[in-house]
Amino acid sequence: MFFENLAHAMGQAPAAGGQPGNPLMTFMPLILMFVIFYFLLIRPQQKKQKEHKQMLENLTRGDRVVTAGGLYGRVVEAKEDVLTIDLGNDMHVQVGRGFISGLVPADGGVSKAKDKKK
Repeated sequence: MFFENLAHAMGQAPAAGGQPGNPLMTFMPLILMFVIFYFLLIRPQQKKQKEHKQMLENLTRGDRVVTAGGLYGRVVEAKEDVLTIDLGNDMHVQVGRGFISGLVPADGGVSKAKDKKK
């Protein structure tokens, strides 16, 4: 008896043949998340990789560089995939082009903003 009253209070179950929702609105949160991830994460990373690749292709003799291992030096010889770097005191090392992290400014890495504070 008790269960019959409870089932009656819950009301009727919705019909199985109801109208389906709009498929576009169903996937809208997922599409919106992808768009946000693209503009906040994927696109800036691709731009940074493109700039780094261009920097590696444009390395020439005399450029001051820092390697992925943290060595600072000047490019003495630039072949296709191998760079010879002068570390000072007549120490030369050969490094793969892909192991160059970046260029070092001519002023030794000191930015102008730091000079103004002093």
